[in-house]
Amino acid sequence: MADKKQHILLDHGGGGQLSHELISGLMLPAFRNDILAQLNDGALLDIGANRLAFSTDTYVVDPVFFPGGDIGELAVNGTVNDIAMCGAVPLFLSAGLVVEEGFAMADLEKILASMGRAADAAGVKVVTGDTKVVPRGVADKIFINTSGIGQIHAGVNLSAEKARAGDCVILSGSIADHGMTILLQREEMAFEARLQSDTAPLNFLVARMLAASGEIHVLRDPTRGGVGSALNEIAVQSQVGIRIHEDRIAVKPAVAGVCDLLGFEPLYVANEGKLLAFVAAPHAEKVLAAMHEDPCGRDAAVIGEVVAENPGTVVMETRIGGSRIVPMLTGEQLPRIC
Repeated sequence: MADKKQHILLDHGGGGQLSHELISGLMLPAFRNDILAQLNDGALLDIGANRLAFSTDTYVVDPVFFPGGDIGELAVNGTVNDIAMCGAVPLFLSAGLVVEEGFAMADLEKILASMGRAADAAGVKVVTGDTKVVPRGVADKIFINTSGIGQIHAGVNLSAEKARAGDCVILSGSIADHGMTILLQREEMAFEARLQSDTAPLNFLVARMLAASGEIHVLRDPTRGGVGSALNEIAVQSQVGIRIHEDRIAVKPAVAGVCDLLGFEPLYVANEGKLLAFVAAPHAEKVLAAMHEDPCGRDAAVIGEVVAENPGTVVMETRIGGSRIVPMLTGEQLPRIC
């Protein structure tokens, strides 16, 4: 087995403990600056009188077409969401394609059309890009990089280190839809349950939330590593404890059934159309009410609270009345899900 200290493993891209170690141990020292050190979903930039959010992500999902979306729609929505999690209004995207020789032109046309529809739906423009073609066998079909820029309006100040004791933790809907959909498609497993990815742009939901309250402290979309890893990252960066309640975390019956059968913990399965919000308790109800008016937040619920005890730790109150620590994901539950 490869030594994680000597070689890159798939686990390093899983959004869990090894990803965190790769970023903190190699990338932060290599690119030393205060903006990167904030470790938000995007960089928060002050340029003159303007506040901007800038984010980039690369999509390598396998398969490239799946129920509920494809790699092109996922790439647009993913970067739109990262910008939105900074409290910014997404405006412009770039698109970089790495295409393997022999990839079907019809499939490329389908993916680009999907990206165009996703950009229109999110209200953004793809304004620049690049295309590279690599020899057959060097890549796997197609990889897409999207970068984006958005504007942060006055009074909005979100960051992963701003969670405070007493905040309510809100989850916008059911978890693990995307990751389990990708797994079933990849392995060509036959289940009666028809799972579908939750990929969606969250910028309009975020706009509703910010209009409802100025006391939203943190937003995060729990993609790789799932809700469990995202909560751990926030607990560490804010140096707070987080307590969540298992019976308040929605998992669709079909998704829960697949997770149980295959031995997956839904808390660590990727999502592509959900968000976590840390909101001052007196404002939680009006933020929830605003979320319930949006299709992407119809099932939003308070799933926990921020506490002063055990900083850097996430604890879950279980359905049977016990409690257990929810650690950062170790290993890779499922590679190449985004």
